[in-house]
Amino acid sequence: MSKQARTQSRQLRQAQAAAARLGRERHRRFAAAGAVVIVGLLVAIIISVINAMGGAGSAANPNPTKPVVAPATATTAGAITVGRPDAPVRVEVFLDFMCPFCGKFERANGGELERLVAEGTVRLELYPLSFLDRLSSGTQYSTRAANAFATVADRAPDKTMAFNRALYERQPAEGGKGLSDDEIAILANGVGVPQDVVNTFPERIFEPWVAASTTAALQRGVSGTPTVKINGAVFKGDLYTVGPLTEAINAAPGR
Repeated sequence: MSKQARTQSRQLRQAQAAAARLGRERHRRFAAAGAVVIVGLLVAIIISVINAMGGAGSAANPNPTKPVVAPATATTAGAITVGRPDAPVRVEVFLDFMCPFCGKFERANGGELERLVAEGTVRLELYPLSFLDRLSSGTQYSTRAANAFATVADRAPDKTMAFNRALYERQPAEGGKGLSDDEIAILANGVGVPQDVVNTFPERIFEPWVAASTTAALQRGVSGTPTVKINGAVFKGDLYTVGPLTEAINAAPGR
């Protein structure tokens, strides 16, 4: 075998080994997190969806005729806040109301998070994102649900967690059309959101904010939902079983 042939053979083996490692890593991350998306591909998809929503608008504001208005309880980073500002533990949850894994996370941990907020342990920061608009048969369900959620957080903040819970209890299947605007309104009415607040859902006041928050999350490296952080550090434990997240919160510095 010539030197050139040996070199080519070695390079081929190295490439095959690298591909195998990448495949194992992708499989491991998918099994652990439930859903892993290559960041570059996800960015391209989200940017294309945002641009499709707003034509000539920017990625941060897909509709240049509408200003980016943040809910009264929102942070500058794009989260809806719930709980005492001085709570010792800050928990961030990046979510999409159509994401089935977010629903699974909510069923396992929603009650515990509400309890920890109520007792003053946790300041909860919820990021309602629109990653899965492309999987709602053209209805932009993720954006519509996030807009309604932001509206409740802005105008009826005491109903924020109840409405969050209701949206997951009636979570539509990924790939379908999602709930209609009327069905979202009925859910809000059912948890006590005042009618005058529900009546503003169709105005879609906070849709540009949802789009801007989604772009900001991508820029921060959030590539999938749910992503959970405790005091700024990504929680890498089991998101779908009752207990591990609570234990990590109780063990957080400052607790």
